[in-house]
Amino acid sequence: MNTLLEGKKIVIMGVVNKSSIAWGCVEAMRDCGAFIIYTYQNDRVKRQLEKLVGADAPMVECDVATDEDVEKAFNEISTKYGTIDGLVHSIAFARKEELEGSLLDASREGFSIAHDVSAFSLIAVSKYASKIMNRGGSIATMTYIGSHRAVPNYNVMGVAKASLESIVKYLAVDLASQDIRINAISAGAIKTLASSGIKGFQQLLDSASERTPSDKPVTTREVGNTAAFLMSDLSTGVNGDTIYVDKGTHLS
Repeated sequence: MNTLLEGKKIVIMGVVNKSSIAWGCVEAMRDCGAFIIYTYQNDRVKRQLEKLVGADAPMVECDVATDEDVEKAFNEISTKYGTIDGLVHSIAFARKEELEGSLLDASREGFSIAHDVSAFSLIAVSKYASKIMNRGGSIATMTYIGSHRAVPNYNVMGVAKASLESIVKYLAVDLASQDIRINAISAGAIKTLASSGIKGFQQLLDSASERTPSDKPVTTREVGNTAAFLMSDLSTGVNGDTIYVDKGTHLS
C-alpha cells in the first residue's frame, strides 16, 4: 500500500459488484490509503455491497433521483464521518429499450430518466458534497466516447454523457471559489452490469479492441488508478477536464 491518499475520506457512488468501474476505484484508492465511504441506491444494492466490503463498512443510502435523498445522505455522511476530501460519481442509467435501435425512437420519458440519473445527479451530489468537502477537494465522474461520437445503440446515454461532460465544465467554474476541482474520466468499453444492457455491446467491445493501439483492453483498475490520481494532491492543476482512459481507442 502506498500513501498517496492517506488521511483522505472519499465517497464512492455506484459500486454494484466487482465488475463495476466504481469497484476499480475502490481497489485503487484503498491501496493508496484512502478511507472509503460507500453509497447504495436501495436495500438490494446494499446487500450486494455488504458481500463485497462487509456489513461494518461505512455506507449510506442515497437514491440520486430525489433531491431529498441526496441531501439526507450527505447530512448523514457529515454527521457520521465529518468532512470529506473527494467524491467519485459513477452512476448512469437508461431504460433497456432506449439502448437499441434509433435515437429517433427515444421516448420523452426515457430521455428524461437517462438525463436525470446520469447527468443531473452530478449537479445534485456536487451541491451537497461541496458543503462538507474540505478545500482542495476533488470530484470525478465517469463518461464515455459516445458523448461526442455516434455509437450504435448508445442513443440517449450518449446524449446524457455529452450533457454530463458539459456539466463538469460549468461546475469546475462554480466550485473553484471553494478550491474544489471536478473532472471526468472517459473510460474505454468495459463490460459492466450497466453496459451489458446496451444491445450489441459485445460487437462494441470487439470494435474497440480492433481500434485500440494496445493489444489489451482497459480494465476497471486502470480507470480506478486515474481516479485515485484525481483525488490526490498530485492533480491540483487539473480541473474541468475529460481524461481518456481507454488505451488510446479514442485516437481512431
